[in-house]
Amino acid sequence: MRRDSRLQVFTPKILSVFREGYDLGKLRCDAVAGLTVAIVALPLAMALGIASGASPDKGLVTAVIAGFLISALGGSRVQIGGPTGAFVVVIFNVIARHGYDGLLLATLLAGLMLIVAGYARLGQVIKFIPHPVITGFTAGIAVIIASSQVKDFLGLRTGKVSADFIEQWGAYWQALDSINLVTLMVGAVSLAMIVVVRHFAPRLPGFLLAVVVASLAVTLLGLPVETIGSRFPDIQTGLPMPAIPEFSIEKLRLVLPSAFTIAFLAGIEALLSAVVADGMTGTRHRSNQELVGQGVANVASALFGGLPATGAIARTATNIKAGGLTPVAGMLHAAFVLLFMLFAADLMAWVPMAALAAILFVVAWGMSEHERFIALLKMPNGDRGVLLLTFGLTVFVDLTVAIGVGVTIASLLFMMRMSESVQIEDIRQAVPDGELDADDLQQRDSLPDGVEVFRINGPFFFGVASDLLDTLRRVGQPPRVIILRMRLVPLLDASGVRALGDFIRQASGGGTRIILSGVQTQPAEMLRRAQLGGDSGKVLHASDYAAALQLARDMPADD
Repeated sequence: MRRDSRLQVFTPKILSVFREGYDLGKLRCDAVAGLTVAIVALPLAMALGIASGASPDKGLVTAVIAGFLISALGGSRVQIGGPTGAFVVVIFNVIARHGYDGLLLATLLAGLMLIVAGYARLGQVIKFIPHPVITGFTAGIAVIIASSQVKDFLGLRTGKVSADFIEQWGAYWQALDSINLVTLMVGAVSLAMIVVVRHFAPRLPGFLLAVVVASLAVTLLGLPVETIGSRFPDIQTGLPMPAIPEFSIEKLRLVLPSAFTIAFLAGIEALLSAVVADGMTGTRHRSNQELVGQGVANVASALFGGLPATGAIARTATNIKAGGLTPVAGMLHAAFVLLFMLFAADLMAWVPMAALAAILFVVAWGMSEHERFIALLKMPNGDRGVLLLTFGLTVFVDLTVAIGVGVTIASLLFMMRMSESVQIEDIRQAVPDGELDADDLQQRDSLPDGVEVFRINGPFFFGVASDLLDTLRRVGQPPRVIILRMRLVPLLDASGVRALGDFIRQASGGGTRIILSGVQTQPAEMLRRAQLGGDSGKVLHASDYAAALQLARDMPADD
C-alpha cells in the first residue's frame, strides 16, 4: 500500500486520466481548448523568443517540444507549458555572456536539476518562498521586459541596446530624435486593440487579432516599419533535428550559476501555476511529478535548440476557461503550434516588431501583479522592505542576486519575529488568572523555598538561545533548584541545545540543580545527542511539572 502511494506521487496525471476513462466527449473539449491556447501561444511564443535575444522560431520550438512534454509528463491535469516572461531577462543575459550554445547547455543542466529536485521530493519548496520576494522579482522582471520593448515600440535607431536598465534608458534618451511615428502608430493601435478586446470581448484572441491586423496594415499599405522578416531573414521552418549542445568542463562551470537560476525560476513558476490551476478546477496536482515533467521538457527543449520553459499561468488559465479537462489539451496545443510551423511559418515574416512589443507590454503588465504589489506596500516595514529590495535588485543589479538577498533578508526577518514571539516566563511573577493553566495555578502557590520555575513557550532556536542565559543572570542569588518547563517547546535546534548546556553548566557552577519537565520528542532526542538526556547525570528530566516539583522537594537542602 505504501509502495503504491509512493508510485502515485511520481505518476504523470495523464496516466491517471486514462485509467479513469477517456472518451470522445473529453477529447472534443480538450481539442477546442488546445486550439484556443495555441492561438494565444503563437504570437506570444514568437514575441518571447525575440525579447529573449533569440529568434521567433526558438520560441515556437519551445512551445511545441516543452509544451507537449510538460502536459504529457507533468503532475497537473491542465498545466500549459512553454516559454514565459520570467525567463526573458535570464536568457538574454546568458546569451550575451556565453552565446546560444551556452544557453542550451544551461537549459539542459537546469532540466536535470529539476528532475533530481522532483525525485528528491522538493515539490513543496514553493511554500517556503516568501510572497514579498516572489512579487518583488516578478514585478522587477515585468519592468525589464517592458523596458526592453521601448526600442521596437518607438522604432528607435539605437543599434544594439545594453541589457543594463540604466544604460538602456541612456541609449533611448540619446535616440529620442529618431522616433519613427509610423512604427509608434502601429504599436499604439496594436496595444489599444489588445486592451479593448480584453475588456469588451475577453473570449477573443486579442494577441492574434492585433498581430493579424497590424501585419495586414503594414503589408497592404506598404508602411515603412521593421518586421520579423526584415530583422530575421533566415528563420528556420519546422523542427530542427535534436543535438547535444557542445560542452566542456570549463563551459559547464561558467553556465552552472545560470542553470541554477533557470531551474529555480522554472520550478517556482510551474508550481505557482499548478496551484492557481488547482484553485480554478478543484483538483490537486502532484508537485514532485510536475518538477520531473518540467525537467524532462527542458532537457528536450535544449536538445531541439529551444529555450527554457515552465508552466505558464496565463495560458493555463486560458486552457481552463476554454474547457480543457486533461493533459491532452496541452499536448494538442503543442500539435497545433507545430502545424503552424510546418505549413504557415512564412507568414511570420510579415509581423511588425511594434505589434510584438505591444504584446509584451501587456504581458509585462500582467506579470507586474500591481494590485498585490500595492497591497504589500501597506504591510509592516519588514515585508515592505523585502519587496522593494528584491524589486530594486532585480531591475538594477541581477535577478540571481535579487532572489538570494530577498530570501535571506526575509528569512532573517522571520527568525527575528519568531524570536520575539518566544517567551521565557518566570511563573512567580503576577499573571492574570485567565492566562494560567492548572499547572500554573498549582505551582504559584506551592513552590518550595529555593526553587525557581521558568516556562519556555515556543520553538527554542538560535534566535532566542541567548535569552536563557540572560534569565539566569536576572535570578540574582542562585536558587537550590531551577525547573525549566518545556511542554510548550515543539522544536530545539543545535544553538538552543548549546544554550541549554551553557545554562546547565553555569547553574551547576553556582550549586543549582536543573530539572527539565515535559520535554517533547524532538527536543528530547536533541538533548540525548548532546549528552544532556535524563541518564547523563548533568540534568534531571521529569515527565511533567508535578513530577518535577516532587523531584525538587525530595532533593536534600544541601545538595
